[in-house]
Amino acid sequence: MSLQEQVYSVLIVSAKDTFNASLQALLPDSRFSPIRFENSINAAKRTFLERTYDFVIINSPLPDDDGMRFSIDICSTNTTVALLMIHSENYTAAYNKVTGHGVYVLPKPTAKLLVSQAIDWMIASRERLRRLEKKTVSIEEKMQEIRTVNRAKWLLIEHLKMTEADAHRYVEKQAMDRCVSKKEIAEDIIKTYT
Repeated sequence: MSLQEQVYSVLIVSAKDTFNASLQALLPDSRFSPIRFENSINAAKRTFLERTYDFVIINSPLPDDDGMRFSIDICSTNTTVALLMIHSENYTAAYNKVTGHGVYVLPKPTAKLLVSQAIDWMIASRERLRRLEKKTVSIEEKMQEIRTVNRAKWLLIEHLKMTEADAHRYVEKQAMDRCVSKKEIAEDIIKTYT
């Protein structure tokens, strides 16, 4: 899927209808869907428990919080990309607090062009995170395969009195002879001896 075909989900946390309308104009439905609006951090937290979003854009301050802790939390525990928009007099303090956690910060007021560029940066970050997710899944799958094969080898050692090297060769040879993965052979061995 090309980058132009990718669709991103967005959670906008803002109590200002004019901000919401301006931001939504920068997020065409063909690239950003669904777009959900919440008017407080507590409502955003509840929404985020229901599903994760590719992007969270927080227009600070909100009636119940400034959004800094929430933006840090979602960037620390998810592959969500967060943008905190904050009044210019609070920008430096917010920047120093949240940027180390991967949160983007923009001072308000700001030009639409800069917000549009920030969204482009968020897309770039989300795509990098998506690639890392795939690598992580691949590594986890490989680790699970290694654990399964090792368990099968120990069962062969225990029940058939093979050496570890012989058990390893047996699993590899069976996989080659039967044109299946070592994991499938290991799972068959585990079923047989447990």
